[in-house]
Parts: sequence; structure tokens; C-alpha cells
Amino acid sequence: MGRLVMGFLLAAGLGYALVVAGMYLAQRRFQYHPGPPAGSPSAAGLDDGVAEVRFGTEDGETLAGWFAPPGRAGAPTVVYFHGNAGNLDWLADKARHFRKAGLGILFFDWRGFGASSGRPTEQGLYADGRAALAFLAGQGIARADQVFYGESLGTGVATLMAAEAAGAGAPPRAVVLEAPFTSAVAVGAKVYPWLPVGWLMHDRYPSLGRIDRLGAPLLILHGEADSLIPVSHGRTLLAAAAEPKAGWFAPAGEHADLWDHGAGEAVLDWLRGLER
Repeated sequence: MGRLVMGFLLAAGLGYALVVAGMYLAQRRFQYHPGPPAGSPSAAGLDDGVAEVRFGTEDGETLAGWFAPPGRAGAPTVVYFHGNAGNLDWLADKARHFRKAGLGILFFDWRGFGASSGRPTEQGLYADGRAALAFLAGQGIARADQVFYGESLGTGVATLMAAEAAGAGAPPRAVVLEAPFTSAVAVGAKVYPWLPVGWLMHDRYPSLGRIDRLGAPLLILHGEADSLIPVSHGRTLLAAAAEPKAGWFAPAGEHADLWDHGAGEAVLDWLRGLER
């Protein structure tokens, strides 16, 4: 009997080790879900002022995006750091929303997403974020006229970009974080509680340790019913951030439907308040 138990435990231990090893090797396939190349801005229903653009990163990748300068004097340009899935086509409604309000936009696909070259990694996405900001600088759009908007995974990049900009003495006009996490490790540990995520995870995006260094007004959007990244993440980040800051929480909002609950108008109202 003892040998049977010991054999079972050894087999179970070996099976668990194989699963852990497989998850470790394939982890980025679970973390990133790129979509195919997006269509043109006009095909997505955007106005004629929105152009398809390409720009390079410091490590030699080429990123695809949609860009338009502001349509009215004094309006900011929204730099959109999107989530871990899809492509620009998924963001067309948001781009139209900002354009109708007269704001400029730079929406771009991460490396490996859409028509952008390369493969996504944490350091790679940070390089993509820096390349997007360099592109805007080349278009003559000052950092003080930029709004960094991060969605889900993109909040980890937006947070670091803002902290770096503030550290260089040139913070953005504002930062908006939609469905943010305290860290990707914390999300992974919730999704895979049976795995030692804290030991294994490569791409960690530790936003909580950076949130107090943004140097700009902060708005956090989160759904109370978010089952992927619980609202506790957003509230923890909001509590740790420096003033000025605000939170907008949708009682019935889930992870990807906050704009169906009015988040888009909430963002514009908040940005207008900063102009007063």
C-alpha cells in the first residue's frame, strides 16, 4: 500500500512539474493574443484627417498606427496603449469618440500585433511606448499636450511611460488607466492559483511601484464586476497615486465594456475639467 501511495505521489509530482514547465515555456502565448493586420482608418469609419503611419523602435521593429493631430486649438492628443488582444480595428469606436471631440489621436499596435513587426515582451512593449512618444515629438506635439491612455495590459506601459516622462521633467497633460492592474503577476496568480506565478513569470509590469511617480493628473476607470482584473486593483492603485487623481467605477461594468457604461463621456468630462 505504501509503495502504491508513493508511486501515485511521484507520478502526480512529475505530472505537475511537466505542466509547470510547459506553462513556463509557453507563458507569452497565454499573456499576448495578437490580432491580424487592421484595415485602414477610412474602412474603420474614421474621418479623413486620420492617417495610417509607421514608425520605428529603438531595437529595429516597425509599428503600425493611426494618427491625427488635434482638430481644435488647445486640445490634447491621446496616445492609446491598448490591451493584450486584438488590433487597431477593435479600437475604432474609441478613436472616433476622441476625434469627434476634437482631440488628436495616436493609436498603434504593439509589436507582433496587427501589421507591426516583432514579438511582444514586456521590455519590447516599453520600447514600443517610447517609440510612440518619439513619433509624436517628431510631429511637433509637446509632451504637455499628450494624454497617456492605457487599457488593461497597456496600463502597465502607460504607467511606466508617465513615470519616465515625469522623471525627465516633461510629464504628460494627464494619464487615464482603464481596468488597470497592480501587476501582471497579481493577475496571473488569480487566474492560475495552482502555479508559482511569482517565480515563473517573465513579463511582470509592476505598476503599483510606479503609480506614485506619474507627475500628472490621473483618472482610473474600473468595473465593479470585472472578473479578470478585480476592481480592488484599480482602488489600490488610486489609493497609492499622488494627487491630483480621480476614480470612476461602473457598478455593473466588467473588464471590456466600460465604454458601454459611459466611460468615454466620463473621460472627456474629466479632461475638460483639467482645461478650466
